[in-house]
Amino acid sequence: METTELLKKVRTIEIKTRGLSKNIFAGEYHSAFKGRGMAFSEVREYQYGDDIRNIDWNVTARFSHPYVKVFEEERELTVMLLVDVSGSSVFGTRNMLKKNMITEISAVLAFSAIQNSDKIGVLFFSDKVEKFIPPKKGRKHILHIIRELINFTPESNQTNLTEPLRYLTNAIKKRCTAFLLSDFISEDFEDALKIASNKHDLVALKIYDKGETKLPPVGLLRLKDAESGQEMWVDTMSGKVRREYEQWWNKQDAKVRETFKHSGVDNVAISTDEDYVKPIIKLFKKR
Repeated sequence: METTELLKKVRTIEIKTRGLSKNIFAGEYHSAFKGRGMAFSEVREYQYGDDIRNIDWNVTARFSHPYVKVFEEERELTVMLLVDVSGSSVFGTRNMLKKNMITEISAVLAFSAIQNSDKIGVLFFSDKVEKFIPPKKGRKHILHIIRELINFTPESNQTNLTEPLRYLTNAIKKRCTAFLLSDFISEDFEDALKIASNKHDLVALKIYDKGETKLPPVGLLRLKDAESGQEMWVDTMSGKVRREYEQWWNKQDAKVRETFKHSGVDNVAISTDEDYVKPIIKLFKKR
């Protein structure tokens, strides 16, 4: 993409998403993702009702009187965006491509994080980790992220959700809030999801297009798998073919929802033809 065109797109997304994050998401984001860690603050004398597990035995021995450790909630968060850049994201039959919606939502979350004084980082993935941008603060950092979201070209078109989840678990040592943005058309990833969600506060945003859910009866179609490149002719006038495809989609969708449920991961599904603001705010409020 030409530099001028890229800067224009960055500016357009910044104006739209910054306004959303400031006027709509700010309060909900802060409430849903306030700091969950506890940091040591001070030592004070033991008072009736204090948890004896917090007694500082070294200080207590020194002064021959019980003292307890006082902890305060850590307000600053580290937020990670795990962004699917595989071939299936470049698809859309309604308002926009899945990739473009993922870009907008990621930008809104990034600006929301910055307004909450949180650090934000991004991990782009296909069937491997394509690029890792370490968490930082600041508008310059946000604009760098948006430029990458718009213009990043992956080396692979395949998808493997296990890889980014393993990377998140191993690379980010301190507990963070992580948003996993994907269409979740992937092989089994439940084990990696459980491990990552045990260590981090993980939220899944499933972005899909309604054109994927069923085949329209429009005659003979040549379809191409965006990830494998495989092509095939499909007779969409066949009721049997349409039913089998719809059954496959429903089965795959149900499996993903069960995976989220078993892993204890908050999630929401958003179609490319709907306003993404309402479902995300609803998810935030539920938390």
